[in-house]
Order: sequence, then C-alpha cells, then structure tokens
Amino acid sequence: MLLLMIMMMSILSCFMNHPLTLGFILLIQTILVAILTGLMSLNFWSSYIIFLVMIGGLLILFVYMTSVASNEKFKFSFKLFLLTIFMTLMALMMLSLDNFFFSQKFKMIEIFSMQEKINPQFFINKFINFPHNMIYLIIVIYLLITLIAVVKITMKTKGTLRKNF
Repeated sequence: MLLLMIMMMSILSCFMNHPLTLGFILLIQTILVAILTGLMSLNFWSSYIIFLVMIGGLLILFVYMTSVASNEKFKFSFKLFLLTIFMTLMALMMLSLDNFFFSQKFKMIEIFSMQEKINPQFFINKFINFPHNMIYLIIVIYLLITLIAVVKITMKTKGTLRKNF
C-alpha cells in the first residue's frame, strides 16, 4: 500500500504547476519514503535522519520560492482533484478485487520477518557500513559545499536572490 501511494504521488507531481503544491507533494513523498525505509530496517533512526534532512531542504525551497514568487495566485483545479480521486479508487478496487494479493500479503510479511531473524543480509543498515558508506560521505560533502556556496552567494548581495527593479 505504501508503494502504491508513493507511485501515485509521483504521478500526481507531474500535473502540478504551482511550486507550493509541488513542495507539499514532496513533503508527503518524503514522509512515505521515510516510513517505508523505517519498516525495512531494524530501527527508524536512518529514516528519521533522512526525513530531517529532506524537511530542511524543503524549508529552504519554501523560503526561496516565497521570496521569488510571492504574489502568485494558487488555483485549485477541480479536474486534477477528480483525477486524484479516480486514481485512488481504481487502485483500491484493483487491490480489493485481487484475493490472491490479500492472502499472499500476510504470508510475505511472515516470511520477511522470519528472514530478518535468520539472515541479516536483508537489513538496510548494511549500506551504512564500510564498503558502502563512501556514497553517504560523498553526499554529505556535496551538501556541505553547496551550503557554503549558497551562503557566500547570499552574503555578497546581503539580501534575497531576487533582483529588485
């Protein structure tokens, strides 16, 4: 169900045209991915940290977009609302009509929980350990360099990034 909701949010983001609605879709997507990765690991710490980093980035995007496009009107599209309702109902109907899905769902949960106890190679925490942690280190360094660059750019003008005419 989480994967279905993540996929629907990704499809729905293609139809959005206002930056604040895209930010809201990204916030929902972040919450869903954090829940999914938390359920895949032994604890929720890694997903919690990813969630906090994404929320920090969303706050920066929100401040930037409100300073650049502060007077833009938000138009509610009734067609998009109907499309979302239709996609949700179709997905729920497809899941409810498939009796095999519900019978196999609980078996898969039991098998996955037994494999976690027996075979720890399915844990998501192994990606934070030595051979695979270099990608995380590169991402952290990249974010630090980007943060320093943005601070230097904004300190030159001592104000917003928008031009005043």
